[in-house]
Amino acid sequence: MQNPDHLDVLTIAERWRNEGRNLALATVVKTWGSAPRPVGAHLVIDSDGNFEGSVSGGCVEGAVISDAIDVIEDGKPRTLSFGVADETAWEVGLSCGGEIAVYVERVS
Repeated sequence: MQNPDHLDVLTIAERWRNEGRNLALATVVKTWGSAPRPVGAHLVIDSDGNFEGSVSGGCVEGAVISDAIDVIEDGKPRTLSFGVADETAWEVGLSCGGEIAVYVERVS
């Protein structure tokens, strides 16, 4: 059975792409410990910073959106990691004790 949130984000990505928007898709690819969203959760971002879906919440998504705009511009996918052992994670608010890895790729 498919996760309805997962399907909705991909449907939105398809619609935005058909509208001619430049997009990136962020996907949770790894979690450890207490993570706010499961593996496979998506966030779609356009080049203006509009987004739908969720990969974590709070400031983590702000960081993902910022990197996604870079991915849209340079076309180079990247994997972003956030966790309590990483000082950056505290800066972006992942204080739940978990770790996540998010793969960000341009949709073409």
